[in-house]
Amino acid sequence: MSTETVSTDVEQSLVATVTTETVPGHEIVEVLGIARGNTVRARNVGRDITQGLRNLAGGELEAYSTLLADARDQAIERMEADGLEMGADAVVNVRMETSEVTQGASEVIAHGTAVKLA
Repeated sequence: MSTETVSTDVEQSLVATVTTETVPGHEIVEVLGIARGNTVRARNVGRDITQGLRNLAGGELEAYSTLLADARDQAIERMEADGLEMGADAVVNVRMETSEVTQGASEVIAHGTAVKLA
């Protein structure tokens, strides 16, 4: 659970972005709707070659781990920005999903409920 403020281009920031249904110490007074953010990322040939060799030897495919971590961060940032545009104080019940859009490209989506807090 992250209760850090969100750094965005918007002057406001959220109180919290959490995977729980509530924000500890706060009462939800209004549900504004679903906040969502997504990104589609593709692999590149150079990375595929080096990671393919690593795959033969076993172990973590670090370049792909970094690629997906960056995609998750961007999806969360976009979801938080969407929540702020809706006038939210927080986004609760946050979930993430990923799917293959085409061979070599995946979508990462973050979604949650944008809420106003007391």
